[in-house]
Amino acid sequence: MTPRYSLTKAERLSHKRDTDLLFAGGRSFIAFPLRVVYLIVDKAFFPPRAGILISVAKKRFKRAVKRNYIKRQVREAYRTQKNELTTPLEETGKSLMIAFLYVGNEIRSHQEMEKAMTKALRILREKLL
Repeated sequence: MTPRYSLTKAERLSHKRDTDLLFAGGRSFIAFPLRVVYLIVDKAFFPPRAGILISVAKKRFKRAVKRNYIKRQVREAYRTQKNELTTPLEETGKSLMIAFLYVGNEIRSHQEMEKAMTKALRILREKLL
């Protein structure tokens, strides 16, 4: 089966209940410039394999254009590399809630974002196994 490189609405965390649960009981680590908060949940409770949330602080970037640009960069980096994470999730039968919080003070290049996402997904994969 060929991997899909889409990021559907079902793969995004949008319910307040889910985000509250993630931030209340989740663990975190830093793959600079990203802080990753994650929570491994039962598949019966949370149907998609991996649900994500992306946040950029208004305190660091006042202009919405810059915040949206960074969110787009993070989303694109995740979308192209998510298969490295979804394959082990399918094998183990687990689900994952993930929040990517941008903690840098300036906009990074696309290559730096890809590198940070690769590191973050590698760490998440290690935590799953």
